[in-house]
Amino acid sequence: MLIVVYGGSGSGKSAYAENLINNLNQLRYQGRLPMYYLATMQIIGEEGEERVRKHRKLREGKGFATIEQERDVAEIIPENPHAILLECMSNLVANEMFRENGVIAPDVVEEKIKQDLEHLMESCELLVVVTNNVFEDGIQYDTDTMNYLNVLARVNAYLAEQADEAVEVVAGIPVKMKG
Repeated sequence: MLIVVYGGSGSGKSAYAENLINNLNQLRYQGRLPMYYLATMQIIGEEGEERVRKHRKLREGKGFATIEQERDVAEIIPENPHAILLECMSNLVANEMFRENGVIAPDVVEEKIKQDLEHLMESCELLVVVTNNVFEDGIQYDTDTMNYLNVLARVNAYLAEQADEAVEVVAGIPVKMKG
């Protein structure tokens, strides 16, 4: 089962996704699925480290084993069956696209992420993917940023198409868009 949770910055989407996967694991799978939190944030500087500490503290006691993987998420899949919360797609797209040695072509990034997602969907019983709404500011950015936004939009569309359920979280309120 694939569920996509979508929303703007500070919308409450992460907390919603954590509660959702935990509740589904309890109700549908009687708590038998090991839960993994697949964190994709690239930690840069003290601010990044502080965000990670904050997120770890918020997850404390919720039953997640955390896997920190900035890219190549299909390479770290634990044994079946399991529940995975991938947090978040916007970080993953950025990490796959922008590298120390340059920018990877948008079509290459999109295809790689879709293949990794297919592998995740095939490998686990419950996959919840958190992604961001970063498309509504109306600003025309530089070419690399616009390519990033276009890849993220296409990956989000792919996720929505593949998803059993899609939920947008607005000001902490979940609005079911699919399923």
